[in-house]
Parts: sequence; C-alpha cells; structure tokens
Amino acid sequence: MNHLCLDRLLRRASGHENFEVDTGRQLKIGITCYPSIGGSGILASALGQDLARRGHEVHFISYERPFRMPVNASRLFFHPVVINDYRLFKYPDYTLPLSVKMAEVSRDHQLDVLHVHYAVPHATAAILARSMLPPEQQPRVVTTLHGTDTTLLGYDPGYAPAIHHALACSDAVTTVSEFLKQETQRVLGFDGPMEVIHNFFEPRAPRRSREEMRNELGLDNEAMVLHSSNLRPLKRIDLLLETVALIRPRESFKLVILAGGDFSPFIATVSRLGLKDRVIVRENVRDTEDYLQAADLGLFTSETESFCLSILEGMYFACPSVAPQVGGIPEVVQDKRTGLLIPFGDCEKMARALEQLIQDKTLRTELGRAAQTRAHDRFSASVIVPRYEQLYRRVRGQIET
Repeated sequence: MNHLCLDRLLRRASGHENFEVDTGRQLKIGITCYPSIGGSGILASALGQDLARRGHEVHFISYERPFRMPVNASRLFFHPVVINDYRLFKYPDYTLPLSVKMAEVSRDHQLDVLHVHYAVPHATAAILARSMLPPEQQPRVVTTLHGTDTTLLGYDPGYAPAIHHALACSDAVTTVSEFLKQETQRVLGFDGPMEVIHNFFEPRAPRRSREEMRNELGLDNEAMVLHSSNLRPLKRIDLLLETVALIRPRESFKLVILAGGDFSPFIATVSRLGLKDRVIVRENVRDTEDYLQAADLGLFTSETESFCLSILEGMYFACPSVAPQVGGIPEVVQDKRTGLLIPFGDCEKMARALEQLIQDKTLRTELGRAAQTRAHDRFSASVIVPRYEQLYRRVRGQIET
C-alpha cells in the first residue's frame, strides 16, 4: 500500500482515531441524499458518519438506506420514506411523503438542521417540512449543490424556477467547487450567498492486500488503470474505451471499471475495439479501497464534473489520474504536479499521457505522492467536516458570522 495513511486508516477502522470535538452543544442533524451509488450519496454518507463520530446525532431520511451508511453505528439513524403508488397519480410522488417524514423526524427528534444534498426534490421537501412545524420546532435548512441541479436541470424551464426558489428559501447554500458556484450564479441567476465546501474522502482500511487484489484481477506486470463512476452519459464511457484502445503496447495495461450502474450497453463497444482481454468490470462495489490501493493510474473522460470524487479517492492511495480539464477537476488535480489534465475529448492526447505514466514509473510515483499529500492536506475529513459544523452552528445562531 502507498501509504502515508495506513496507520490512520487502521485506527479509523477500529474506532480508535481521536477527534477534536467542538465544545459547543452537540447538534441533531437530518441528512437527505440520493441513496444510490454516486458522489453525492457517498459524500453525504461519509459526512453523516464523521459527524456521528464527533458526537453529533445524525438522522438519514430517504427512500432507501444510503449505499455506504453502516448498520447499527452509534448516533446514526435511518428513517425510511414510504412511497405509495396511488392510481390517482400517473407517476408516484416522492416529494410530499419525503417532506412529511422530514417534518416528523424534525419534530420527534428536535433536529437543529436539515442538510439536503441536491435542491430537487430534497430542498423543496425540506422547505415544505419546515413550514409544517411551529416556529420553535423548525430546523434550519442547508442545501448542498453537487452538479446536475445546475448543469442539467438548471436549463429546464420546468425545474429552474423551483430550484431558484429552493435556494432562496434555504438558510445556507453550499457548492462542492468554485466552478459549480459560478455556474449556479450564471445558469440560475441566483445571487444569494453560497459557500464553497469541497468534497472530502476518508478511506477505510482495505480488506485485501494489493497483491491479493492484483492476483484476483489476473494482473501480472500490467499497469492497472482504474475508472470508477455511475456510468451516466456525461461520464462519456465511449471516450474512456476509445482512449484505452489507443494505448500501445496493448498488453501494457488493464482497465478496471468500478461501475455504479449497468455496463451492458457498452459491451458491444468493448468487443468492437478489441478490448475484451483488457477491460475488467466490477459492478456495485462496496469495498472500493481494495481496488484503489491496487491501482496505478486513474482515467476519467467526463464532459463535465463539479468535483469528481473518484479522482480524490485515488489520490488518497497515491494514484494519479489522467483527466479532462473541465468543470471543477482543476480544483482537485494540479496539472503536472498531482496528475495530468488533457483537453476534453482528445483521446489521442489522453492515450499518450497514459503511455507516459505507464512507462515512467518514477514520474508516476512522484505525481502519486504529491496527490496523496494534497488529498490529505486539502480534502480530508479533519479539514472539511469542521467547516460544516461551523456552518450548522452559524445558521442556528450559536456563533457569530
């Protein structure tokens, strides 16, 4: 393992890591996110776990238990939202039952804050839930934007006014990158205060060693190129496959894809490009750290990214990435210092960059170590979570602004 942080991982996994807990009253926080695999759900789950370890009481409210939320963790609770499929409605409604559950949990557990990830429908539901309660029971609403509220739905006239309203009615709004903040101002015309709080990552100790993982994947001397995503269209898996098809020599690498979705639509492309023996797909992986510590390089080809948590995950394990110079990625990756950034869509240049790092182990190691240091110094829970704590206390009026 590459590994400034092995001891820290083991202490965290065993529950023995110490925290500098805020001496103010511990908070009761509700969190709502999309529970499926994706950066926002992973971030929200990690935030909830870290807040609970710091002594706060955290209540997740969603239609399913978040993908990475542990069972029976201290001070961590899950409240399922029941969705009834009435024939009265053409489509099942989620926003209203979610708002009712938010109001119930806020009332019954005296929540201080509802922290919702994505404006639609979560912030809308939180604002409605707040209005259902008497003033003395109303929690503050903190909305975190992760991307598609702005970059996709923000252009839809059927959603944009509702998103703008949700942001305007929130007690605080955060974005995961400066890029997303600027896009929200531009696309939605939202001129209210927004605070940039970057994503963070706190890896768990891998269950299997690097050697065990590489043996399981059938890797010998090949470089392991890792891609992890939910495979949505903006991830441009077509460009990912076209890029690795250009790498020479062909036998110098294998691409491992951790797919948070159905990879079957891309199987024909893998075959057409002659990559059957070069591509390994694992779907819905929970123990991503096992793969991260076995990887040599990351590869991403997205049209846009508000942050790209998957890049940060690799950085923690000294795995540098080749990625497009789009969106918030340059806020994570320092070109030629912690990874390599290439203009979007240039598969030829991406392939040449990958070849360079596959062949030059010294450069790869240098970039990886710098990436690991940057991840720990700028994007760790110890840096980011206290900013959320301070924000919660500020909207509750417990500290001066």
